[in-house]
Amino acid sequence: MNTPSRRRFLHQAALGGTLLAASSWLPLRAQASPARKLGIALVGLGNYSNGQLGPALRQTQHCRLAGVVTGSPEKGRKWAADYGFPESSVYGYDTMARLADNKDIDIVYIVTPPGLHAEHAIAAARAGKHVIVEKPMANTVAECDAILAACKAAGVRHAVGYRLHHEPHHLELKRFAREQTFGVFKKMSGQHSFRLGPRNGVKPWRAIRALAGGGPLMDVGIYVVQAACLVKLEEWPVAVTAREEPKVRPDFFVDVEETLHFTLEFADGAVLEGVTSYERGGNSFRAEGDGGWVELQPAYGYRGITGQSSAGPVAFPAIVHQAAQMDDFAQCVMTGRASPVPGEMGRRDMVIIEAIYEAMRTGKRVPVVRS
Repeated sequence: MNTPSRRRFLHQAALGGTLLAASSWLPLRAQASPARKLGIALVGLGNYSNGQLGPALRQTQHCRLAGVVTGSPEKGRKWAADYGFPESSVYGYDTMARLADNKDIDIVYIVTPPGLHAEHAIAAARAGKHVIVEKPMANTVAECDAILAACKAAGVRHAVGYRLHHEPHHLELKRFAREQTFGVFKKMSGQHSFRLGPRNGVKPWRAIRALAGGGPLMDVGIYVVQAACLVKLEEWPVAVTAREEPKVRPDFFVDVEETLHFTLEFADGAVLEGVTSYERGGNSFRAEGDGGWVELQPAYGYRGITGQSSAGPVAFPAIVHQAAQMDDFAQCVMTGRASPVPGEMGRRDMVIIEAIYEAMRTGKRVPVVRS
């Protein structure tokens, strides 16, 4: 690895300059003073908020936890005590409109199941708050459009919780692609899978189409789609194919896929071969060009990402992805800088995912239509 480039990367990361992609941004309804940390409210206090976002907000430099939205007032009061915000900043899903009156909350992070994202993101935007939506952005492209329209109407910023756009190994993948360190990446492969089962005897929301929008493709396969688009410098694929494996547990995965193979075809002839499953494990991404290759394995975890290339190891210090992600969005709000992971990117990914599901259902090669 080129040491000066690596040193330059780390310097840029420290300055918040690692964020390479951009999109048009919206006028700000309430641009906060850079002198204070922006307040974030988490909507949904499940595993991801408990295990990742909450702890990350103890380490952020530009934002802090200022409130929560939950279906459990008791849980909300505990969060208020643990994180030091007033109980008056605990809201229910049916009282999100009252967020408009809370000047301590600048950003609302939607962490509910995807089938609820549109409802909650639109409510946050109408309350005048900037919006982060956890991936996938929504269950459908139409719901993504509704979120974008609500943010535009309210004049607030939006982003998707694509934490890996702030992770050093993935940013290095993008540098390799941009500088053609190994040539143009033409052959890619990736998988992200884990075994999903009942929790305390109850089917999890991830196995229920109305809440999840689909199976592992929506939940973790989206990381593979993201990685492919990253090393193609955010180019859209032009077509997809897909094949669902026979289900091992059809009684459990009634209305979502269990294991799915899919391909993305790009205009320059590049192809991604992807696999995602709720039946077995897997966590990797590999890209090959005429001049060499690079591989991350594991590729998508919260910690422990490691890389190799035909030129040697790809190694960077570990960071807290979610802290970097939320800090960056706070800086975008404060400075007017474009987010590298705007809602339009989340919408693009849902266009791709809907095409993959059509290919799975029909057995046909499906064009990806940009709209």
